[in-house]
Amino acid sequence: MAAGIAANERHLIALDLDGTVLDNEHHGTAGTDWDDQIPERAGNAIRALHAAGHEVVIATGRSVDATLPVVEALRIKPEWVIAANGAVTLHRDALAPRAYRREYVEAFDPSEALVKIRAQLVTARFAVELASGGFLYTEPIPTGTLPSQQRQVPFEELLGVQASRVVVVSPDHRLEEFLSAVETLGLTHVSYAVGRTSWLDIAPSGVTKASALEVVRSRVGIDRSRVFAAGDGRNDIDMLQWAGRHGDSVAMGQAVADVRAEAGRVTAPVDQDGLFEALRDRFPALLG
Repeated sequence: MAAGIAANERHLIALDLDGTVLDNEHHGTAGTDWDDQIPERAGNAIRALHAAGHEVVIATGRSVDATLPVVEALRIKPEWVIAANGAVTLHRDALAPRAYRREYVEAFDPSEALVKIRAQLVTARFAVELASGGFLYTEPIPTGTLPSQQRQVPFEELLGVQASRVVVVSPDHRLEEFLSAVETLGLTHVSYAVGRTSWLDIAPSGVTKASALEVVRSRVGIDRSRVFAAGDGRNDIDMLQWAGRHGDSVAMGQAVADVRAEAGRVTAPVDQDGLFEALRDRFPALLG
């Protein structure tokens, strides 16, 4: 642990990436020029907190190989990284400090959910992120947050695999229509979150960023009162609720109303230094 804080002052600082650490709403996701997408003061604050000995944990819906380049750009070496909305938890390899191993991987058979969704959303695009790290899809899904190892397959090949995540995108539906359709599906034995666009992320039952963070918190021995979490998406709601029960939870200013409602407080939008302000308010002695 870095010098500067006592063990009983360490915090677990859980940070979403897109829209929280990364201002990619204004800079785009193409080109992987992450330095341009990380607001300078937020990046400096994250590095200062990490160097002081706090447990900084990236918690994102991104795949592993879309997450680690951002961690590298932050110029920190966190012990723990959570990807795929909690389905994959990485632990830094002590023998290779820049490498991470899959410490916990949650997997499920997505067949029942896929068949049910396809019957309701017949024009949707489907994809499965495999527990082993690969990615199968029926039609291209334009995003920089998914694995680079991808293969297009017929819908039937998505059935019966071991998946860490299912992605459903329905560009033919407005978000309101998409939300209504998802609510009527009666999905069971899975956890799911709908994005700001017509995008559905499905994980194994009970698996969220919050469930993965609680495992990490227990492993590192940090009290529940010393957790901080910041996010902006519906897939962050469980994380914000988890942190807010005993610690500090912050929604970014551009988050939709139902996300803001679940946070203990709301900061400025990502493009107005919202993350830096939230961290400074929580850690004024270090960042003030």
